[in-house]
Amino acid sequence: DDFDHDVLSVHFSTLRVPADESWLSLTERPGYLRLRGRESLNSTFRQSLVARRVQALDFTAMAAVQFQPEHFQQMAGLVCLYDVENWYYLQISRDEQVGRCLNLLRSLNGRYDEPVTRVELPEQGAVHLRAAVSGATLRFAWSLDGRTWTTEGPPLDFTALSDEACRVGRFTGAFVGVCCQDLAGTRREADFDYFEYRESE
Repeated sequence: DDFDHDVLSVHFSTLRVPADESWLSLTERPGYLRLRGRESLNSTFRQSLVARRVQALDFTAMAAVQFQPEHFQQMAGLVCLYDVENWYYLQISRDEQVGRCLNLLRSLNGRYDEPVTRVELPEQGAVHLRAAVSGATLRFAWSLDGRTWTTEGPPLDFTALSDEACRVGRFTGAFVGVCCQDLAGTRREADFDYFEYRESE
């Protein structure tokens, strides 16, 4: 999806409420999905998240994001999730020492940690993000040009995003998508150029 239409594809879902112009726009910057940052991935209220259902055991999902965070409370990126307690998140944020940076975060049944933090990024330009799942294994990667990829972080257990592993819910299934947070309440926006979901043959 290159986000060239002014309505969201039927393949996408939002969390709890329909998409509306207060936090999502396909027209403010034509050819981009603009998300305004809201609450964290742990929030059961107002999240700025657009995702599609995972429908295969082997798939690759990719997105390109333009995002200029001003501080560490602003984040945007690619997420694999089951519910507010269970997710893996490759995101762009800002660190006081490093500047604009890439982080890998995870939450498993509410236990939060950061397998990778503060990979330095150029201050300007789009960053391509990729999640590749093969059976039980998830690997994240990133690229500045969409061609040369750097694998980031350890192999991750994708089965953690399942009915059997999650202690709450047990009905949503796994999703993959894009999201944006601004915990300072200033609604910093992230612009996504494309989102691609491709199942392995």
